[in-house]
Amino acid sequence: MAWIGRARRYVPRIRSRSPDRHPLKKTYPVKFAATLLVILNAALLVPAATPYLPYIVVASLFIAIVVLALAIANPTLPEPPPIVVAEAVKPAPLPEIPKTNPHAEAVLLLAVLQEKGRFVDFLMEDLTPYSDAEVGSVARTVHQGCKAAMTEHFQIEPVCPEGEGATLTLAAGYPADEIRLSGNLSGNAPFTGTIVHKGWKTKAVKLPRVLHAEQLPVIAPAQVEVK
Repeated sequence: MAWIGRARRYVPRIRSRSPDRHPLKKTYPVKFAATLLVILNAALLVPAATPYLPYIVVASLFIAIVVLALAIANPTLPEPPPIVVAEAVKPAPLPEIPKTNPHAEAVLLLAVLQEKGRFVDFLMEDLTPYSDAEVGSVARTVHQGCKAAMTEHFQIEPVCPEGEGATLTLAAGYPADEIRLSGNLSGNAPFTGTIVHKGWKTKAVKLPRVLHAEQLPVIAPAQVEVK
């Protein structure tokens, strides 16, 4: 029958694989012969075995030949199972952070001043056709709006609270980045002079941050009235 033929073809494959499942069985005869050889050599040390010395020597020689023959027939020891080395887990690549244009926040400041006081409109407008009274009237509106924007987003205070026209004496080590000297400079500090401009500095900034803007933001969007 067909299934018997398939079974017969399958049997040799099972038999060909079965010896590989127990590779250590090939070493059993060698171990047994080596054990007998050790026992026979130990018997040579026993005085009572002296009458049997020739037989023991012949038997030891025979077993040694058997061990040698088995060693030649099986020259290699069974291979150890392969060592599986787990690969190190590689960390997932970090997501690429979009770059931000370094000038975006400067443009944002112009947008704030434009929103509150029409600052950019005023500076970009050609004032030649207008009279001084008209320009002054518009400038007052721009001033009020820009001042409100500066007060909202900056904490500004004067460098010299004494005010313009007051006398000021500067000792050695005065903050050179906050005070600029002019006039007749000679020798070393202290210096005494008159405040011409009280200067300004900011202690805090509360502008909104611009994140992930590769292009510069718009100062003010165009307005289109749809009819």
